[in-house]
Amino acid sequence: MRLRALLDTDALGLRLLGGEDELDRTVRGVMTTDLKDPSRYLSGGELVLTGLAWRHGAADSEPFVRILAAAGVAALAAGEAELGDVPEDLVLACVRHRLPLFAVHESVAFATITEHVVRQVSGERAGDLAAVVDRHRRMMTSGPAGGGPDVVLDLLGTDLDLRAWVLSPTGRPIAGSKLAGAALPADVSAKLAAEHLAAARTGRRGPHRVLLGTTTYSLFPIRSSGRSAAASRDVRETVLSDWLLAVEADAGDWPAERLDLLQGVTQLIAVERDRRDAARTVRRRLAQEVLELVQTGAAPAEIAARLRVAAPVLLPGLGAAPHWQVVVARVEWDEVGGGPAGPSVEGGGGRRAGGIEGGPVAQSLLEEILVDPLTSGPEHSDRIAVAHTGEEAIALVPLPAVSAEHDGSESGVLADTLLEAVRDPLSAGLNDDGRLTLGVSAAVHSAEGLRGALEEARHARRVAAARPGRVCAAGHQELASHVLLLPFVPDDVRRAFTARLLDPLRDYDRRHRAELIPTLEAFLDCDGSWTRCATRLHLHVNTLRYRVGRIEQLTGRDLSRLEDKLDFFLALRMS
Repeated sequence: MRLRALLDTDALGLRLLGGEDELDRTVRGVMTTDLKDPSRYLSGGELVLTGLAWRHGAADSEPFVRILAAAGVAALAAGEAELGDVPEDLVLACVRHRLPLFAVHESVAFATITEHVVRQVSGERAGDLAAVVDRHRRMMTSGPAGGGPDVVLDLLGTDLDLRAWVLSPTGRPIAGSKLAGAALPADVSAKLAAEHLAAARTGRRGPHRVLLGTTTYSLFPIRSSGRSAAASRDVRETVLSDWLLAVEADAGDWPAERLDLLQGVTQLIAVERDRRDAARTVRRRLAQEVLELVQTGAAPAEIAARLRVAAPVLLPGLGAAPHWQVVVARVEWDEVGGGPAGPSVEGGGGRRAGGIEGGPVAQSLLEEILVDPLTSGPEHSDRIAVAHTGEEAIALVPLPAVSAEHDGSESGVLADTLLEAVRDPLSAGLNDDGRLTLGVSAAVHSAEGLRGALEEARHARRVAAARPGRVCAAGHQELASHVLLLPFVPDDVRRAFTARLLDPLRDYDRRHRAELIPTLEAFLDCDGSWTRCATRLHLHVNTLRYRVGRIEQLTGRDLSRLEDKLDFFLALRMS
């Protein structure tokens, strides 16, 4: 609004004391202060209201006005309740610095002026921003993107003073307004993503309000415009891939016009999201072609030729074909949600709850998860090619060629760190009826090794599926261990084997509180060393010998024999 409009409003009781030539200045906000130096609270364009409590003498006016002028305020309004007439020294100081000055009648409360200015400015800003957003929307839908999400978020910052960020479903920062400054801390982003996914799974409509510490955020879902039309589709098909808009504000008391405006912003960002999704088509097709060649037993030369085509697309500028890793993922939904997540035996997974196909969901997740969590922006997945077949997604991850003394795993994808940053958000999105399991292969440097890498990644994923939890991963390093065999033992065999060896010990522990099971675990973990095991358990060696003897008596086994030690070890692992 213009300063001139303030004089035209009789209810405000303003009287112009100087600066008639400056009445076309724009008012962008209002602030009340009686500080001698309020500069830290000024950003420019404010109408400053003051009761003059800062003034103890005529010499105080000049430095006060100089500070306001340097901060770029629109005008000063001085109340007459404290001193009666506005002092002449203040009037002269404002004239020298070309700062418009108003007198506020003692009968008018500063709160009345503040409410009027805020209402007018907010309404005008919303209208201006809506017009800009509408122009930007038409431009983006009819031609190349006009700057991406950052441009839209900058509009929110400059026109509505809103700090806002676009986040991926795992909390990775996609974009942020200039007003927002630095990116959100990683833990805050992850918590916001988790809250968003949890709310979306309940079916609640956005925006979702979240209080973290003393800061309130409002979360708006950004749904792909291509998918949003299919409102009848199950939320589980999209919840793990949709972006979100996080605004540092409480939208609970926003008027409908502002909420509609923010919904329009999310639709505008969704257009850009769809554009970037479409750009993945080439990489997905490359992965699909390589996968089909590998699975149909094509000649290594044919696979190598296809890899040579893929390499420059995924790693532009790379002189030689890189090493490759394979990552396999499955997202499995229960037919009926509920109950704790636990290990499953391969063969029961991949169910389509309500017709949901797990492959595309896993594909979108892999494209997100395989991005370095320390990077920001939407382009870093350009080096990842992910296909899906049936209920699983398969990623072809290129790695720069490494020196001969390494196998590439150190610089590639590591299963034990892959999910650290995204486990909490994804667990919230999977809720109580979904699981994500991943397997990671070792790096291979030729087409001949790609088929083995695919099988290795699939085996590793089955190992991950045998573990408890909503989100699990396993790597190729674990496939040389006994843990590779355990997931494929049928449940009834597991139960019978562990019951035969461990139930007598459990019953004895319940009756006598003898702690035979913990003693057995420690004894095996210490490789049968009496001294080390006794030290770990804080027992005398004779007490330890008594407990081990009792274990052997109850089970009919001999813990000095390797076969019996191995049986106990496996029983504990499978229990």
